[in-house]
Amino acid sequence: MSDAMIRAFVVDDERLAVDRLCRMLEATGRVAVVGSATDPEQALTELRARSVDVIFLDVQMPELSGFDLLARLDADTPVVFTTAYDQYAIEAFAVNSVDYLLKPIEPARLDRALDKLQRLTGDSRPDVRMLARELAAHLAPGRKLERIASRVADRTIILDVARVSHVVARDKLTFAALGGREHVVDYTLAQLEQRLDPRRFVRVHRGAMVNVAFVDEIYPDVDGGIVARLKDEKKTEISVARDRVKNLKERLGI
Repeated sequence: MSDAMIRAFVVDDERLAVDRLCRMLEATGRVAVVGSATDPEQALTELRARSVDVIFLDVQMPELSGFDLLARLDADTPVVFTTAYDQYAIEAFAVNSVDYLLKPIEPARLDRALDKLQRLTGDSRPDVRMLARELAAHLAPGRKLERIASRVADRTIILDVARVSHVVARDKLTFAALGGREHVVDYTLAQLEQRLDPRRFVRVHRGAMVNVAFVDEIYPDVDGGIVARLKDEKKTEISVARDRVKNLKERLGI
């Protein structure tokens, strides 16, 4: 790829994430964002109708994942995946991935991805082994929970961690909220803080953690902290302690 302006297309089901990445790309002075979409089906239609140099693609989207989109695209376009889920890294190498950016995306990492993209020429492809070693340094240590069991009487419900909006400790029990319902789980909040992906789940006070993907709005609280309103069925509001505000904002990329 030459040093001419890179033509990029951005796909993410969250409009705020699309807008933020578009601003970051344009701020580099190296990229022209020629299109974006929050709907994967719309993205497919637009990508089939135009030529781009790179797709910045979210992995975890409803209805159609980033990998599903690529399987249907039938185009040999370089891809930079953007996601908070480390477990998708190895699968990302199986398709034409240039790099893999973990949310919240940092400008320095974005610049390195653009450097790597511009080094591609002709039919060359990324060195997957080198990329794997690079990305390993950015992955959280230890195996993170992807599912949590909730046992009630003789039934066991398996909860998908990515769909858990928040976790609270109450009455000496720990509850994981999913789909508008709270499920008792066999972990303490401290144990979950160690076992859940810290880029996704953030401790906001001693009795709660939130999944940053579900944070819809934050606003000031009376005690100097903030309140996080979630985009779950109940529009749950959770107080964020003053000493936890900075960490949550960093995870939100603000």
